[in-house]
Amino acid sequence: MGDWWQRNIIEPGKLPLLLALTAFVLTFVITRVITRLIRAGRGPFGNVESGGVHIHHVVPGVILTIVGGFGAAASTWHEVGAAVFAVVFGIGAGLVLDEFALILHLADVYWTEDGRKSVEVVALTAALVGLILIGFSPFGVDDLTQDQEQDRTSVIANVVTNFAFSLVALAKGKTRLAVFGVIVPVVALIGAVRLARPGSPWARHFYRRRHRARARATLRAYRHDRRWSGPRRALQDWIGGRPDDEPAHSLQHR
Repeated sequence: MGDWWQRNIIEPGKLPLLLALTAFVLTFVITRVITRLIRAGRGPFGNVESGGVHIHHVVPGVILTIVGGFGAAASTWHEVGAAVFAVVFGIGAGLVLDEFALILHLADVYWTEDGRKSVEVVALTAALVGLILIGFSPFGVDDLTQDQEQDRTSVIANVVTNFAFSLVALAKGKTRLAVFGVIVPVVALIGAVRLARPGSPWARHFYRRRHRARARATLRAYRHDRRWSGPRRALQDWIGGRPDDEPAHSLQHR
């Protein structure tokens, strides 16, 4: 059955990655459902506490990620073991990244505006792994001809060029385009040639004396945010839940 699956459904060697991605997405979805039920006071679920300390699900997530990662590295010679540990790793990664904002801010920002970063990181991670799974190779080396594959200089040039585009896009404040551009070269190029966002390192350095460029960048960012902030917030609310206005609590006092 496993041979038929890999021969007809997915490329050989990518089954563990598919299992890890599936476990990652399902864990995030299930976790968000449970936390929203706890927040609404419904169902049999509740917060886990020990000695008056709230145990966030990032804690078991870290443990599962460690077990799954080292287990997968140690069992690469055995297909069943690699698949099992891939699932364990995916579950752990889902629990950890669901509270990415908590780790970033060192505060319980799960249901605040800052907590939206967790949803964005999970979506970005799932998209990137999905691109790799369906056949994209990092830095665009998957489109090389047979002659180019034999020419290491061409490969290195492709890697360096696309990585440079991704760095420029990142410096221009276009984080999503920069990350996706690592996998899809055209995306990195688009992010690199477009105007930088106001406040980005690129804008602060290169637009400091270019008043017209700074004004155009501000206007474009305003129009973009006005057009897409509403739909993006609605999607984030639907996936992760609507944030509240309660102040975040420092993790040092939990």
